[in-house]
Amino acid sequence: MSWKETYNTWKDYADLDAELKDELANLAGNDAALEDAFYTPMEFGTAGMRGLLGAGINRMNIYTVRQATAGLAAFMLTLDEATRNRGVAISYDSRHHSQDFAFEAARVLGAQGIPTFVFESLRPTPELSFTVRHLHTYAGIMITASHNPKEYNGYKIYGEDGAQMPPKESDLITKYIREVDDLFAIKVASKEELIDAGVLKVIGAEVDQDYLDQVKTVTINKELVAEEGKTMKLIFSPLHGTGAMLGEKALRQAGFENFTMVPEQSKPDSDFTTVKKPNPEDPAAFNLAIELGKKEGADLLVAVDPDADRLGAAVRQPNGDYQLLTGNQIAAVMLNYILTAHKEAGSLPANAAAVKSIVSSEFATKVAASYGVEMINVLTGFKFIAEQIKHFEDTNEHTFMMGFEESYGYLVRPFVRDKDAIQSLVMLAEVAAYYKKQGKNLYDGLQELFEKHGYYAEKTISLTFDGVEGAKEIADLMTKFRNDAPSEFAGYEVAALEDFAKSEKRLADGTVTKIDLPTSNVLKYILADGTWIAVRPSGTEPKIKFYIGTQADSLAKAEEKRAAFEDAITAFVKG
Repeated sequence: MSWKETYNTWKDYADLDAELKDELANLAGNDAALEDAFYTPMEFGTAGMRGLLGAGINRMNIYTVRQATAGLAAFMLTLDEATRNRGVAISYDSRHHSQDFAFEAARVLGAQGIPTFVFESLRPTPELSFTVRHLHTYAGIMITASHNPKEYNGYKIYGEDGAQMPPKESDLITKYIREVDDLFAIKVASKEELIDAGVLKVIGAEVDQDYLDQVKTVTINKELVAEEGKTMKLIFSPLHGTGAMLGEKALRQAGFENFTMVPEQSKPDSDFTTVKKPNPEDPAAFNLAIELGKKEGADLLVAVDPDADRLGAAVRQPNGDYQLLTGNQIAAVMLNYILTAHKEAGSLPANAAAVKSIVSSEFATKVAASYGVEMINVLTGFKFIAEQIKHFEDTNEHTFMMGFEESYGYLVRPFVRDKDAIQSLVMLAEVAAYYKKQGKNLYDGLQELFEKHGYYAEKTISLTFDGVEGAKEIADLMTKFRNDAPSEFAGYEVAALEDFAKSEKRLADGTVTKIDLPTSNVLKYILADGTWIAVRPSGTEPKIKFYIGTQADSLAKAEEKRAAFEDAITAFVKG
């Protein structure tokens, strides 16, 4: 059907949700907005779906959530009875309609006889990942739009290993989703009847405690934490999301007592009223934490996003100001401490390995190499880090020490198979305690690593292309970078181009070698000076992302080079 026909079907549906009916009434006559809402179904990729809340097949609402869940149910019905009876764990964050969507998903699954385990109230994404593994469910659903603005929500499916559903199963689920052509005919069961029948079980405190018991294993040097944790001052912000309860408990059980939560950001708030974007990558998200930190003389400021899978940090300088750290810097400092602490304790395995995404800094690679630890590169998406963990367990080839992505996502202990800001909060506090005992802070530790391994500077640039033409514009840009690849950026020759869609690396002299990774629509330019530039479309948002990584003999020079490459990318995009 055309978008207008689809729109009329929704408009004329007598039992349409009242809020959505009012929205359509307000949009009457606004063809541009209506076309964007109805011209295409919301894309369901390997990371699930994420989009604006509202009426339409290209929006997050109870009907598109039912459709996605009906696809999962149809897929699970092809499995044997014992497998599907393991059920699905469901959690949700603090966003508008997150709880509604969680229980709508449970109602769809329950109508097909598939058991669900739904949290009583909002819980973090990493706890959902843990719960899938802990309860041995077949799948998990997390209702979240992560760090996006308040107008968004999303839906992610997890597999039985606690990682986001792998591509093979995800593709099958997508196929079943697309076969659901009448969103208003999807069968749902009564929540109350499902609870009475034991098909829907509400979970909470017991699983929380089991998760927190595992978080205890994150701490490496308990004596250090006991010594410094009572006095080291920490400011923590959950940015109006799920991280408050578990973050506070995790810090206290580890031994950190002298911390304060940012009061204006400590309660769940669907409107995220103190920030434009609830994103720890955004410096503005730290404004209130910095204000409070200066009042209290805090050593470390930490913020996590609304579903508590990403973490950002800032450290106090000698003049009382705070220096924000990048995701790559946090990862390098954290990994260095983990390896140092295990080496000093005599517990660093001979086959230790760390895992990172191909668009993350090589800084941490240098740190790992200084301990004789291998760094393994994987495609962007934490499910690929989870795959490596599973491979390590199956083969005993390596022992997992840490995994990270440049986008402020880290994992220390593999009882979770996704980014875990609760684990990271506890570990980063321990790292800060390590430096505090030496009369230093995290920024001092970072400078020591720079002096030892070289100065690195990175940047991620995101360009958004909304609306009907957005996907085409992103595709055209990828084609331009792939087929009209420049031979130089900012005066530096391109020494090699890695095309992950073709699984090949092409050198400047024409030599081609294979890349031993799954195919993905990613390009990575390696320049003659060691700089690298990567280009990829986002898997969850209408964005194309550019990543820059530079190295020099001073931070100023590394940042100067980074700025020059940023200008070169902008010129190529516009040219």
